[in-house]
Amino acid sequence: MQEKIVLVAAPGMGHMISMVELGKLILHHYAHKFSITILTTTGSIWDTPGVTSYIHRVSQSNPSISFYQLPSVSVDTTPTRSSSAIAFEFIRLSLAHAPHALQQISNSSTIRALIIDFFCTATLPIAKDLNLPVYYFFTSGAYCLAAFLHLPKIYEQTTKSFKDLTTTELHFPGISSPLKATHMPEPTLDRDDPAYWDMLYFFSHLPKSNGIIANTFDDLEPKALKAIADGVCVPDSPTPPVYCLGPLIADAEERASEDEIECLSWLDSQPSRSVVFLCFGSRGSFSVAQVKEIADGLERSGQRFLWVVKKPPRDEKTKQAENFTVEFDLEGVLPEGFLERTKDRGMVVKTWAPQVDVLRKESVGGFVTHCGWNSVLEAVLAGVPMVAWPLYAEQHLNRNVLVNDMKMAIELEQREDDGFVSGDELEKRVRELMESEQGRELREKSWKMREMALAALGSASGSSTRALAKFVEALG
Repeated sequence: MQEKIVLVAAPGMGHMISMVELGKLILHHYAHKFSITILTTTGSIWDTPGVTSYIHRVSQSNPSISFYQLPSVSVDTTPTRSSSAIAFEFIRLSLAHAPHALQQISNSSTIRALIIDFFCTATLPIAKDLNLPVYYFFTSGAYCLAAFLHLPKIYEQTTKSFKDLTTTELHFPGISSPLKATHMPEPTLDRDDPAYWDMLYFFSHLPKSNGIIANTFDDLEPKALKAIADGVCVPDSPTPPVYCLGPLIADAEERASEDEIECLSWLDSQPSRSVVFLCFGSRGSFSVAQVKEIADGLERSGQRFLWVVKKPPRDEKTKQAENFTVEFDLEGVLPEGFLERTKDRGMVVKTWAPQVDVLRKESVGGFVTHCGWNSVLEAVLAGVPMVAWPLYAEQHLNRNVLVNDMKMAIELEQREDDGFVSGDELEKRVRELMESEQGRELREKSWKMREMALAALGSASGSSTRALAKFVEALG
């Protein structure tokens, strides 16, 4: 029978894209040996039309990748429950159907291994019961992995919630600068939230796998990888091998919409390295007040810019868009006359831009980013330096390492209680990135890292190519 590797994806476009790119990488080198099936959840708020069409495109263009949709499940969405607790329960209930799915798949294929998303840890005991080797695919970087591996140890040392430790800084092996406890990912902040204990379950089970695949490469995060390999992140038990197979990012989009064509054509008409690109991921969104501050800072900076603006969220604290398809009045959220005054040097697009294509344009010289890991890797592969503006999840940790360890980004000063950034601060940092000696040095460092990234996956001797061979060898 055909040999198959089953990938278990968490809901959401970012996690799905990472899993697909991993599947494509395996098939690029070992299509003669394996096929890929990706287990996906259905019925969640992340099942957007964009995810559905993306899965369809992948299925059409990659016949060796198939998708198995787990049955839809219902979850208690009582408003008093945190969104993370709801999400984790949804994933857990969905994965209760995984044994049946794996049985179905094994009727026609020999399953050689399961590769699971960090949030799909509920599959780990299922795989062990079926005597299948199980590997994590950690879609963030090695610095984040080092921190997450070490967190159970930190949890043992306090009985308080991180949200209450307002003056406490957390120190992680392999990471130069500490992280404020209050800047940890939202589900870890409150011990009274069930999501906290879900996260602890995820963290503590990472070492119980056969190995961890990380979306990074050796030259990008050497200190963190050494700390993990030396066993200092998990001092009480062996740490499984880490296979750095990155950087894995989505292919450039096949362009279709007029807006996409227009923004890329506009970039082609701009001078080399002159444009600042501002984009905050698939979910990042701001209040109207914050949007106006950004506009003010950009206008006064004098820099050329391409800026992606999403519909402001109903709950300003989340900094996350609730609906990606709802129309909104762009001019209504911008300062009066802003578009007219900046039309000769700026462009604003609603909701979405083809980020991979944009970052690769010769005219783009800087990137104001939320520090989501996919966006970081896309900037690395394009050789574009960053201004780091973290919003949620592990992005504050990513910011710290981008600024202090990788030295590929400039830090923005954010208001402590809500992360608000003034127009003056944005103007200052954008000018710094585009005009100063430090900005020039960051640009040089970013371009060198780009060359290392291309080398990691670009040849048989590249570190990520060799790591993939070791992973396949471990499967036997």
